Amino acid sequence: MPANVTLPYNGLLLDRAGARRADPDWVGRVRAHPATRVLAFWRDRCLTASGRLVTVEDRDEAVFLGRDGDVGVFAADLSDMDEADALAAVGADAVTDVRALFATVDAQEAAALAYARGMLHWARNQRFCGACGSPTDPRHAGHQRVCRGCGKLLFPRIEPAVIMLVEAPNPPRRCLLARHRGAAPNAYSTLAGFVEIGESLEDAVRRELAEEAGVRVRSVSYQASQAWPFPSGIMVGFRAMAESDDVSVDREELLEARWFTRDELLALLAVHRAEGLDRPDSIEAFLIASWLDGE
Repeated sequence: MPANVTLPYNGLLLDRAGARRADPDWVGRVRAHPATRVLAFWRDRCLTASGRLVTVEDRDEAVFLGRDGDVGVFAADLSDMDEADALAAVGADAVTDVRALFATVDAQEAAALAYARGMLHWARNQRFCGACGSPTDPRHAGHQRVCRGCGKLLFPRIEPAVIMLVEAPNPPRRCLLARHRGAAPNAYSTLAGFVEIGESLEDAVRRELAEEAGVRVRSVSYQASQAWPFPSGIMVGFRAMAESDDVSVDREELLEARWFTRDELLALLAVHRAEGLDRPDSIEAFLIASWLDGE
């Protein structure tokens, strides 16, 4: 990655205090700080008023995110309420997707919101034990849950995914973009997929490209990674060099895939901006920009 580049949702400076959040007395003191903030969420979305984030009074099951100096930052999930009741409870007028707020908040706030969303999503979906079915209770300020029945300890899980920009092996210089089933006519994007059990990240790149686009690659090189709690992922970016120009899409995940020259890609990106298809918060934008810059 070029020097001094931090991808969106990366680089969070909060002190997560991993060695101290298991101490309820310490967490209680952080909660009691007069400037401590509790971010409010409802079913994976932020509660906002006039487009601004709403903070709430502390709730017992608010998840500790970290400290900014002496000030604590927590996140509370109001998903147990109806939407209207949640809005009224905190004086909000809308529930807003984190990604929709990306352009209006600073980089640190965006990273904190994404982190909060991922943690609350995990907690809400881990209320029961997968082993015995008993309810679970939060521990360590929301970073662990324990089963009331069998005592199994449950921790937040991350689902790794690979995303890759593939280059053609022969001139002119070209990269591969694809259009997924259900996508708009001009919504070409890089290819991506989840890592499966028993394979490395590089293996996942090769498998996904072969399965979905019929593309075999001769080299795979790491570029960068991005925190992606939507809801619980991490995106690992790669550059790959194809063995040939041959493309054969699966017609299940992908409808089509084609090679783009630099000029064709620039024209496509202009269309994306005009049609609101660009997603500047994604690592995809970094992979494409780096390729365009010849890096």
